[in-house]
Amino acid sequence: MQTAVNPNWWRWLLLALLVVVLDHVTKALVVSHFELHEGRQVTSFFNLVRAHNPGAAFSFLAGAGGWQRWFFTALAVAASVFITWLLRQHGQQRLFACALALILGGAVGNGIDRVWHGHVIDFLQFHAGGWAFPSFNVADSAITLGAALLILDEWRRWRASR
Repeated sequence: MQTAVNPNWWRWLLLALLVVVLDHVTKALVVSHFELHEGRQVTSFFNLVRAHNPGAAFSFLAGAGGWQRWFFTALAVAASVFITWLLRQHGQQRLFACALALILGGAVGNGIDRVWHGHVIDFLQFHAGGWAFPSFNVADSAITLGAALLILDEWRRWRASR
């Protein structure tokens, strides 16, 4: 069964674009004010710190020798094409489309970093009692929020079917 394309699907692309712009504006501010590995304590549990991550989430494959740059770039491109197709088909499903748009914006934001710099610029770091969560950025936050909204959307769909 073919689903009709929502004529307003492109509006979700604007949300994704907003994520990309916010991500790159904040990264540019960090690059212009911090040297690599330089940080500034903001609160007792939060730092701004400039970090470069050539790998994936939590620096997975960071020391893999360089191939991961193009692998994760290709993955971001493939995910972006697929998500854009999903938005065209399901743009009327607000929570689902919002989640996809956030993930799309995050994937594009980090993908641009990989192409331009060869790594992703991270700068948000939470810590407590000698433990620090790995640094992340606005794009990572959008991807995480989008994933949480996808889970919520599926849970709501499951609940409605019971």
